[in-house]
Amino acid sequence: MKYDLVLRVVAKLLIPFILLFALYVQFHGDFGPGGGFQAGTIFGAGIIFYGLIFGVDTARSVLPDWVVESMLAAGVLLFAGVGIAGLLLGGNYLDYFVLDKNAVIGQHRGIFWVEAGVFITVAGVMLKIFYMFALRGRPED
Repeated sequence: MKYDLVLRVVAKLLIPFILLFALYVQFHGDFGPGGGFQAGTIFGAGIIFYGLIFGVDTARSVLPDWVVESMLAAGVLLFAGVGIAGLLLGGNYLDYFVLDKNAVIGQHRGIFWVEAGVFITVAGVMLKIFYMFALRGRPED
């Protein structure tokens, strides 16, 4: 894709909107269709699109392997941390009502953090799978 100028220009215009749409889906997932899984998939697809157009090595310079692998762990830890917080505050695992004095605010807070954990994990998994397939057969760095 190195010499396809039109495709590179269109990609530079579309990718920011793809990533912005992923954030829209993430933050409006409790009001309509969407949430962490869908937003993580869209975000990962945006970075994969970048990697397909500009090269995997360029994508790996934007989001290096250590960042992607950290996303895998951080998302799961965030998800599990919300559940453990519910346990420590006297409720059940993933019981959001105990996260605030006002049960409705606690519910929103818990759902937000769980969905953020899912978003981070799904985006990281998609990117890790893409990097592994794109780099197969190449000598390790």
